[in-house]
Amino acid sequence: MSRKFKIILSGGGTGGHIYPAIAIANELKQRFPDAEFLFVGAKDRMEMDKVPQAGYKIEGLWISGIQRELTLKNLIFPFKLISSLYKARKIINTFKPDVVIGTGGFASGPLLQVATSKGIPSLIQEQNSYPGITNKLLSKKASKICVAYDGLERFFPENKIIKTGNPVRQGLLDIDSKRLEAQKVFELEKEKKTLFVLGGSLGARRINQLIEKELDFILSLNIQVIWQCGKLYYDKYKIYNNTKHVQVHAFINNMDFAYAASDVIISRAGASSVSELCIVGKPVIFIPSPNVAEDHQTKNAMAIVNEKAALLIKEADLEVDFENNFSQLLLSIEKQNELSKNIKKLALVNATKEIANEVEKLLEK
Repeated sequence: MSRKFKIILSGGGTGGHIYPAIAIANELKQRFPDAEFLFVGAKDRMEMDKVPQAGYKIEGLWISGIQRELTLKNLIFPFKLISSLYKARKIINTFKPDVVIGTGGFASGPLLQVATSKGIPSLIQEQNSYPGITNKLLSKKASKICVAYDGLERFFPENKIIKTGNPVRQGLLDIDSKRLEAQKVFELEKEKKTLFVLGGSLGARRINQLIEKELDFILSLNIQVIWQCGKLYYDKYKIYNNTKHVQVHAFINNMDFAYAASDVIISRAGASSVSELCIVGKPVIFIPSPNVAEDHQTKNAMAIVNEKAALLIKEADLEVDFENNFSQLLLSIEKQNELSKNIKKLALVNATKEIANEVEKLLEK
């Protein structure tokens, strides 16, 4: 009889940390149907809803990030950290995991710190081309580090690095076959090109402002728009659902259909989005968020742009560059095909399976 493994996964704050953790858990569950899974997230963040929806138990830590400027939140951070380390220790002592997996986000720091101090095998899944401080610190004691980009030996011990890519939703692997169904689901006109605007799971204020300002211009190019504005902004932008050929969504659950229906995509450059877009293989304009640690979204996007596989417009240049870049891309089938062909070459489609293989090796030790 096989041993019943216990596995803790920790990651959250944004969809970019949550969905990879769920994808890894789903793959491991297929391999070890008797395994027991527990997620650990940050209280009051979206993982507390999304993980139970995916069918897993979750515990919350009282933890958040450090703000860049001096704020009240920073003054209470040491108390949050002590509280989270205490609770993480309690969770690990009670659950007794065989392995701990961290996919980034506030909660994974305290949890992996406690796990590695107790000698429990641990795997870090680093999604970005430029890692944050937490993962750099954790990497010294982690057993394995799965990455999505080359060159991370600058930050991590080289002997622990395995390049796997980032886990993505399995439904994206055959989106070409879903195009007709997707057009029906979104009630789109087949003869019109479709722009899909994607600001990340929480939305992106600057991208929303851009689309609102440029909507008449975009529609003048004879295209229809699927606009995921994020739940934080939906009340402000839902009025545009009254505009012909525009549909505004707070959040899109069937992302595979949204990708399948689209011809051109405007997106932030979070690590998970970038990995998904490589598999989707549509022409992309990245507008990276400048408000993230170490400007890692720009670095993620540049890794694609340098391969002539996407376009990038910085937020500061949108006023000057957007209309010109967007219309040139829309009017050039040749450019669209070039970007599409090149971005597909960068796709790492087996990431989830390869990460699960590395977890399996840790379980077998």
